[in-house]
Amino acid sequence: MGIIINRNKIQDVVKELRSNNQTIVVTNGCFDILHVGHVRYLQETKSCADKLIVLVNSDKSVRAIKGEGRPVNNENDRAEVLCALSAVDFAVLFDETSPSKLIDEIKPDVYTKGGDYTLDTLPERDVILKNNISVKFIKFVEGKSTTGIINKINNN
Repeated sequence: MGIIINRNKIQDVVKELRSNNQTIVVTNGCFDILHVGHVRYLQETKSCADKLIVLVNSDKSVRAIKGEGRPVNNENDRAEVLCALSAVDFAVLFDETSPSKLIDEIKPDVYTKGGDYTLDTLPERDVILKNNISVKFIKFVEGKSTTGIINKINNN
């Protein structure tokens, strides 16, 4: 079971992992209504390193990105559900719309993002290149999305 880490404690966690020669992979997202696409994405992400740290958009951050009415599930519930997945070692909430600052603090070995991005369109590109972080783009599971689930519920 994963652990929810307070943002101001993440440096301690990273330091301990590094002292044990463990590699770190980071990804980020809202993870509002967890579905099979999320699960497969996180499993593949975990296969890239010893430890997976998921950077979770806070409620404030999700509203800024997705608009009013989102998220459906609050930040603490979303982080706890993520930590129940075997692939997830740690979850950290962040308030910004971009995880760049947190990625810069963690400096993971690998960063993953959905397959709809390229290095050129990656919002975190500058921090990734600055810190020489390896990037892996992970293919989406077709037809699986939180927005799709919300639309299906609203149309029934």
